Amino acid sequence: MSTYVDLHIIQSLPPSCVNRDDSGSPKSAVYGGVRRLRVSSQSWKRATRLYFNELLDASDVGVRTKRVVEVLANKIVAEAPDLTESAPALAEDVFKAAKIKLSAPRGKKDAPQESGYLLFLSTSQIARLSDLAITSTRNGDKLDAKAVKKIFKEAHAVDVSLFGRMVADDTDLNVDAACQVAHAISTHAAENEYDFFTAVDDAKSRSEEEDAGAGMMGTVEFSSATMYRYATVNFDLLAENLGNSEAALRALEVFVKGFCLSMPTGKQNTFANRTVPEAIAVSVRDDQPVSLVGAFEQPVRTDETRGYLGRSIEALAEHARAVESTYGLRPVASFVVSLKDSDAVASLGERVSFADLPGRLRETVAARVTDEEQS
Repeated sequence: MSTYVDLHIIQSLPPSCVNRDDSGSPKSAVYGGVRRLRVSSQSWKRATRLYFNELLDASDVGVRTKRVVEVLANKIVAEAPDLTESAPALAEDVFKAAKIKLSAPRGKKDAPQESGYLLFLSTSQIARLSDLAITSTRNGDKLDAKAVKKIFKEAHAVDVSLFGRMVADDTDLNVDAACQVAHAISTHAAENEYDFFTAVDDAKSRSEEEDAGAGMMGTVEFSSATMYRYATVNFDLLAENLGNSEAALRALEVFVKGFCLSMPTGKQNTFANRTVPEAIAVSVRDDQPVSLVGAFEQPVRTDETRGYLGRSIEALAEHARAVESTYGLRPVASFVVSLKDSDAVASLGERVSFADLPGRLRETVAARVTDEEQS
């Protein structure tokens, strides 16, 4: 019996540009025939991963980089300073044993070699690979390729277990992601706007011989919207990746906090756009993940009396009820955190505080795990 945890979030973004495309414009998408503001899943997953650093010990998070040789060599040096000169070569041998191709970075002849793509490694895996390289060198043994691969497959960090790992050179080292994150989109039509700005040259403005013209000028593109954010966690796969249910329950609590409160950092100093969700609806399911994005296929509209937030929550609640009544896909349990009371909020689940949400979610999922183990 599978367990899925769905998170639905309604959140307001003021004028901002948290996630830019290649031209510097806020990302967008057409849905329901109208242009929406969009924040990519990759952007919010990275923001969530960075938030983990505030919630977890360093040994429970990973590092995603092409500079894997440099990272491992630094660890070897930290553990065995006498191997400083040979550390880069030892690190290269480790990744070659795992059949991960390395090459010199472009334009940096003397720099350590790099992998051809970003490689996601747990901090604990780096430590164990370092120990293996050091021990093999001290004993005069050839590096054991099977032992290297075994380390790659064990003791995954929380973020690696949630978001997965792709190793193009050896798919046997892949980690299937236990979490899926949708691109966040506005619940309504949203267009980009332009801020023309000038910056005064302070010294020039004090000179009587100079005009008071701007030292520089330019434009910044931005948008604002009420967003629908969705993610789902396959708890069974998360437990498999982490090795046991208790570690997965802890990871689930951390993910809920991190995903709900994190914010991509694009242009944050310019717009100070840090907000918290207006409403969070969490569903524990035993059937399948269910995104409620269909609630916004017809864009939410507003008038002079009400904005988008309340109407977006009403649309979300109405669509959730329609899915349940039509398909019989009823959650095992639902919880809702909201800044305001309303009938729509009440219909989305049991009202809890954000502080209590991870604990209530843990109790619900843990009871299902216990039932499975006893059956």
